[in-house]
Amino acid sequence: MDSAVGVDSAGIQGYHAGEAPDPRTQTAALRRGYDLSRLRARKVQPKDYAEFDLLLAMDRDHFHYLRDRAPEGCKHKVRMFMSFAQRHRRDDVPDPYYGGLTGFDAVLDMCEDAVQGLIEEIRPEVERRRQSAV
Repeated sequence: MDSAVGVDSAGIQGYHAGEAPDPRTQTAALRRGYDLSRLRARKVQPKDYAEFDLLLAMDRDHFHYLRDRAPEGCKHKVRMFMSFAQRHRRDDVPDPYYGGLTGFDAVLDMCEDAVQGLIEEIRPEVERRRQSAV
């Protein structure tokens, strides 16, 4: 399924554009086998609404920002990331930047949960597209 799904990351502000993820994020992710060293921050672009099937917001402020800027016919693409979570019942992913190191692991726990739920939700559509491409 990994070759059938494209993933990117972008923020709503551009003041970290071109920068790598926070070293604490990279360290916590690497402990779980995720190498984020090649990632670079970028700002969401208007073309993202056409290019991607989903734009996932990490918190309500980001959700409203993305929804308010979505072109007509694309508002349905903006969803809350944590709406896919199965174990963690919360709307927002907290920003661990100002907390302790355990916050980075807690955020990764939430993200892994939401990604698993997302995979389960999109799997039928990915398989359908794969079959129609053959």
